[in-house]
Amino acid sequence: MPPNTSKSLQALLFLGVLMGALDLAIIGPALPGIQAEFGISTRQLSVLFNAYVLCQMIGTPLLAKFSDRVGPRTAYVVSVGLFGLGSLLLVLATEPAMLYWGRAIQGFGAGGVLPIAAAIIGSTLPPKERGPALGTLGTVFGLAFIIGPVLGGLLLPYGWHWLFLINLPIAAVLIAGAFRLLPPTTPHARKPLDVAGIATLSLLLTALVFGLNGLDTTAIATSLTSWPVALALVLALTLVPVFWRIETRAVDPIIRPGLFKSRPVVIAALIGAGIGAIQSAGTFYPALAIAATGVSASTASWLLLPGVVGATIASPVSGRLINTVGTRNIVIVSLTMVVASVLLFAFAPISVPVFILAS
Repeated sequence: MPPNTSKSLQALLFLGVLMGALDLAIIGPALPGIQAEFGISTRQLSVLFNAYVLCQMIGTPLLAKFSDRVGPRTAYVVSVGLFGLGSLLLVLATEPAMLYWGRAIQGFGAGGVLPIAAAIIGSTLPPKERGPALGTLGTVFGLAFIIGPVLGGLLLPYGWHWLFLINLPIAAVLIAGAFRLLPPTTPHARKPLDVAGIATLSLLLTALVFGLNGLDTTAIATSLTSWPVALALVLALTLVPVFWRIETRAVDPIIRPGLFKSRPVVIAALIGAGIGAIQSAGTFYPALAIAATGVSASTASWLLLPGVVGATIASPVSGRLINTVGTRNIVIVSLTMVVASVLLFAFAPISVPVFILAS
């Protein structure tokens, strides 16, 4: 692949990942305006966040498998197209149901963008470029959780609709770029679709998200004894071995059980889950800043700007250092800094300087 084409392709993939991840964090500043316009409760507002997360979790393995069957270009266009459709529903929403459907479709489409982008990098770039590109891809995903509230603070004065309207031209650019930069691929020989695996995984994730959302952190024991929460969590745990058994027998499983025999894969998955949980808390950083320091909503969003700058600098540097100092050393240093940030947020007396340093 010519150097210019390679750079254009990487920029296209990075923009897609940024767009998909942004809408997980950007929803925070929009919630008060949505609540006021539609008159919905705080519990109903949480559905806007949970619908996105749940459908993203379901969409990730399904659209990744879809990419294996029809080729990455088609799958990428479908993923971005679904995200754009969900954004359009949100912009045009006249009732809460349209909001929920819009967020669900957005999340499902976003679920395919990151794994398909990673697969495209792995299959099209030369080995020496893959490490930096994959490192930047992951950093862009994490960066979105910091940029989201900042961008939300900038667009919110024009109305909450703009937080989703901005996705439409970006989605159009991504689809046009995919047709121009990604070659058409011949689909693989189609194997039987893992319908049982798809259904079981979807039910498992739905039960898990419902159960976790029902937990009250101020009264864990009481909420665990609530029968809807307990039933959902028990169902999720019960379905884990069922799903594993289905996948071991499937001709073309959604998730290959053999992957978990690799120690590096398991460690990477656990680290990714932990980092994802920490990054998702970024949605609430502006609220923490307002409550702890008394700053305005717009100022609270800007307090995250140092995090944007830090991640922007660290992304290309760490990607290049992977080939010289090794992945393990980069991961250790990065995790140490993440732990230090979490400890500052958790235990240091929150002030504007501490907030900026932790960010």
